[in-house]
Amino acid sequence: MNIPAPLAAALAEKGYASLTAVQTAAIAPETTGRDLLVSAQTGSGKTVAFGLGMARDILGDSDKLSYAPQPLALAIAPTRELALQVARELEWLYGQAGAVIATCVGGMDYRTERRALERGAHIVVGTPGRLRDHIDRGSLDLTGLRVAVLDEADEMLDLGFREDLEYILNAAPEDRRTLLFSATVPSGIAALARDFQKDALRLVAGGEARQHVDISYQALSVTVRDRDNAIFNLLRFHEAQRAIIFCKTRANVNHLLARMGNRGFKVVALSGELSQAERSHALQALRDGRAQVCIATDVAARGIDLPGLELVIHADLPTNPETLLHRSGRTGRAGSKGVSALIVTPADYKKAQRILRAANVEAEWGKAPGADDVAARDDQRMFDDAILNAPAGEESGIAATLLDRFGADHLAAAFVRLWRSSRPTPEELSEVAAPRAPSEPRARSEFGASQWFRLSAGHVDRAEARWLLPKICDGGAITRDDIGAIRIRENDSFVQIAVAAAPRFGDTMELAPGLIMTRHEGDIPEGRGTPAPRPARKPAAPRRSEFTSARPPREDYAPRDQKPSAPRAAAPEAVEGAAPKTRIKARWSEADKAGRKDRADAPRYDPDAVRPYKARTGAKPAGKPGAKPPFKAAGKTFGAKGAKPAPRSARPGGFDRPKRGDY
Repeated sequence: MNIPAPLAAALAEKGYASLTAVQTAAIAPETTGRDLLVSAQTGSGKTVAFGLGMARDILGDSDKLSYAPQPLALAIAPTRELALQVARELEWLYGQAGAVIATCVGGMDYRTERRALERGAHIVVGTPGRLRDHIDRGSLDLTGLRVAVLDEADEMLDLGFREDLEYILNAAPEDRRTLLFSATVPSGIAALARDFQKDALRLVAGGEARQHVDISYQALSVTVRDRDNAIFNLLRFHEAQRAIIFCKTRANVNHLLARMGNRGFKVVALSGELSQAERSHALQALRDGRAQVCIATDVAARGIDLPGLELVIHADLPTNPETLLHRSGRTGRAGSKGVSALIVTPADYKKAQRILRAANVEAEWGKAPGADDVAARDDQRMFDDAILNAPAGEESGIAATLLDRFGADHLAAAFVRLWRSSRPTPEELSEVAAPRAPSEPRARSEFGASQWFRLSAGHVDRAEARWLLPKICDGGAITRDDIGAIRIRENDSFVQIAVAAAPRFGDTMELAPGLIMTRHEGDIPEGRGTPAPRPARKPAAPRRSEFTSARPPREDYAPRDQKPSAPRAAAPEAVEGAAPKTRIKARWSEADKAGRKDRADAPRYDPDAVRPYKARTGAKPAGKPGAKPPFKAAGKTFGAKGAKPAPRSARPGGFDRPKRGDY
């Protein structure tokens, strides 16, 4: 096999008797020096697979690595837990080769990571956001990179990391190898592969026709109010050593965490709001047995590997088939058996059936275990318990005393009560109608006589059937019933139009700017067509922090297409003899009219006129005109400015206000 000696020794020391399908495919002779697009089910050993696949790029012909000033390999993972897990796997795989592994993940000390990169690392493992930060700050130099690995690439696109991935890959050399590993290959992954891979070899390992053969899928129908109780009974029924419950939101995680903690379950939570230390402690509690159940969101539990995980419960239905497969892939790993149970309410029957069908998964529909089912399973476990079946030892003396004092029947009943009291009490569930069997998809009838047309857009133009269909219908004023197959190739596409509707398009029609539809005679060519030349890499866009915050001058903000405002019309001149318009009709006395006339003849206020300065002389009057004069009382003058009013007793006819104690 094409495995370097130090890696082969590490595999033998780890107990690898044989390799999995994806690991064998990654080191096949035809993969040497080529980019790879690999899809394999979760838990099939993808980490060791790409570790073996990039071995020759890192080691070359030697068996020992020397000092590397820049990283030779880069592995990108979507979450912190998965990145740390990948680093642990590569440490033992490349341990005997002397490789130095450095991690760059969010939530860890940035200065520690920078010092590790400065000392030199052969392989760097990290998350997209933190890797981009190190590149921006100059602590990560990818000029010597030989191979880049994108693990769980579909999840990174779902989390919105496409821009960061493009930034990182643009900073790497053109002649590097790019390995994309994913459980599924949706259209987004295919587009990413076309942009950043050269003549990639597509590998399908583990068989996509039958997903997760070691996992038993169950769809359990429950009422809405029994949703939480069904989860409790399911955990009690299986009594798995380790189980994981998936929720859609952090609020649902916290809700289940509180309810299960009150019922005595040993439970921990994983969500995005927790720090890296808290998440590490939760995972360690599951590994060492201090906790048995983990409640997590999809993002927090992405890629985590919990050995011995036997049960996966979907408290909230997954949003798509890929999420279902990734959730369920936490169990049934490395040949072990596992159970994946979906909690389905009546309103979600059709959604669950649609997701299972799209994931190519056959699930067993039924009801959640009730209280009687859990009690029966508990009784069977009690009979099979090793302590009950072990022979009597040193405790035979106290056992004889107990029998003499309480009797066999009373003692057996007490043992049953003690057995059941150490476990959470099962819940009673309401009856729910079984869902109807899913209807088979309707077969498409024969389209009939048709005419093929060629469209000038293909995969390189991001053309999709859902984008082309409305444009074709609008261009020819037809319905979708007049359209048959749509086949999209690399640089062009072909559409099948019914013969009756074909004349509406003529020989050539422009459906949209740059989208030309032309009549095609003869058979359409097979395959995807000739791949388009790889576009030149664009320079990386600057980060937000590199933009200046200074605003341009005021004149640069002149609004566009703003018409100048029309000059305000002058007020019409007063017509001699016309009565003046007044808003309020006031009644004036003869004296007021005379004073008003005098004021009207006075000159108006001129702001530019210079007025002589008038010095203030004399004292101000003691009070306002018409105010009462000040008066004297008790030797003081009151009523003047600055003086306090006289007490009521000092005023003419006044009296003293009684004190509080005189009431």
